[in-house]
Amino acid sequence: MVIDLSKSNFVTEASELIKDFLYYLQTVKGRSPSTVDEYFNDLRTFFRFIKVQKGIVPPDTPYQDIRVDDVDLALVSSVTLSDGYEFMNYLLRVRKNNKAARARKTTSVKSFYNYLTSKKHLLAVDPLKDLERPNAREKNPMPKYLTLKQSIELLNAVDGKFKERDYCILTFFLNCGMRLAELVAMNYNDIKSDHTAQIIGKGSKKRIIYLNDACMAAYETYMKVRPVDGVRAEDKYALFLSAQHRRISRESVQKLVYKYLEKIGLDSQGYSVHKLRHTAATLMYQHGNVDIRVLKDVLGHESLSTTEIYTHLDSRQIEAAAKSNPLSKIKPK
Repeated sequence: MVIDLSKSNFVTEASELIKDFLYYLQTVKGRSPSTVDEYFNDLRTFFRFIKVQKGIVPPDTPYQDIRVDDVDLALVSSVTLSDGYEFMNYLLRVRKNNKAARARKTTSVKSFYNYLTSKKHLLAVDPLKDLERPNAREKNPMPKYLTLKQSIELLNAVDGKFKERDYCILTFFLNCGMRLAELVAMNYNDIKSDHTAQIIGKGSKKRIIYLNDACMAAYETYMKVRPVDGVRAEDKYALFLSAQHRRISRESVQKLVYKYLEKIGLDSQGYSVHKLRHTAATLMYQHGNVDIRVLKDVLGHESLSTTEIYTHLDSRQIEAAAKSNPLSKIKPK
């Protein structure tokens, strides 16, 4: 498979120093394009913060207007360990990032500086070597998910000009357990007459998903109104299109999911889109009696241990039910 680097945002938005690192991740380390894009997003957030912190841009400059295509060695080498911890504080207090998001951003920045120090030898000393990552793993972590009732409420909340598209997106998430990147990358000609679709999963690995009756009904309804005219040549086959008739972006999908979650009274902060993937997995396991090994393939997990968290979730519910017994507090005299 030939990797088309030209379609990545960082090609036009990143400085040569940052691009060099991202090319290294993708071509040498074998990171998937979506993972490399995440690294770029994290580094862009970091250097936007640094530019504000060091007075290079006015403090009231909108973050999306702060360029990172001019990040050079002088700026990179001016960063200190204190800057690193102030950035982490900014992520916590201003951006309201949870532990997992802060840990990922810290990893991205530390990897960049380690690359410049150990691989390129552009820095004599890594200023962020001792920057500690937040502990992303909480005690007995359990995935958040919507109940069956909440899932139905979410689907019923869909309205507006793009209701057919939005309903189809939510239906695919809730029924197939797709990742955000997988859904955005789908083409309508990926969907075959036998109601299956081949999607590109994590690590650029392909897998087949099955579209049930709800998915096919939503898909067929959406395709009746999906724009045809005015679509760019490169987005001709994109399944989900934006208002500008381009392949819908991850950010747009996140926003529409947030909107409908808030509409039914659920907090939209955190892993709201990923929460729908957890919901699909949980509903399949709890209500469909799906074998854990089958669920592993449905979700595209590398290891069965990753999927087993849903069996632990079920065990926790059993434990909670036992503790709710009114006799649970009665002890021998």
